[in-house]
Amino acid sequence: MLEEQGAETLRCPLLAIADAPDQAMVRAWIERAIAAPFDDLVLMTGEGLRRLLGAAARTGIEAPFREALARMRTITRGPKPARALREIGLSPRLRAATPTTDGIIAALTGEDLSGRRIGVQLPPASPSRLVDFLREAGALPDPVEPYVYLPAADPREIAALVEAMSRSEVDAIAFTSAPQVARLFAAAAAEGSEARLAAALRATPIAAIGPLVATELARHGLEPAIMPQGTYFMKPLVSAITAALSR
Repeated sequence: MLEEQGAETLRCPLLAIADAPDQAMVRAWIERAIAAPFDDLVLMTGEGLRRLLGAAARTGIEAPFREALARMRTITRGPKPARALREIGLSPRLRAATPTTDGIIAALTGEDLSGRRIGVQLPPASPSRLVDFLREAGALPDPVEPYVYLPAADPREIAALVEAMSRSEVDAIAFTSAPQVARLFAAAAAEGSEARLAAALRATPIAAIGPLVATELARHGLEPAIMPQGTYFMKPLVSAITAALSR
């Protein structure tokens, strides 16, 4: 999308996404959802719903899983899980005003959740805050992580990216997910170049797709110079980058 706007891009994919290694665990969660549909289903990512549907399809239970989904109150964190629901003819019943874990918690705060069975689709290595909130509210959360992140970039590609930023050859760097930031710093730490990476990022305008990325950047003492307002997905991010670099 940036190249369509005339930009020259330096591609450095940091993560690959794969199905969770423990597919028996994922199938068992899907079977529980079919046998007794959850009262509520929290969808944190679109990728998560698609992976669940894929797991159901591989075992021949996609149709009953879709029927079960239609019976649940679906709660979405942002536009991506809402879009994944629309792909199967469903719509979220409740949307978080802010596409974050705190946004989900705020959307549910004040509701009587006592005894409600709540399926929770989580991204990989999620903190326990949402599940803890649900338990403290008297709900019966049933979490599942249907996919994992795997390292994708060659360390040499990361080194080349850091070098280019250090030489002020990069006008902006874009992050489209929080795990990308974490992976970049982990890779730099493994090579003993974390300080150099941090310095290069401080000298380079950072574009973040939304608040989750901004939060992860803050953990490393950084903040985005560019971020879309209100809607956090690719097209608004590209528009924000284009506007910022055209000034």
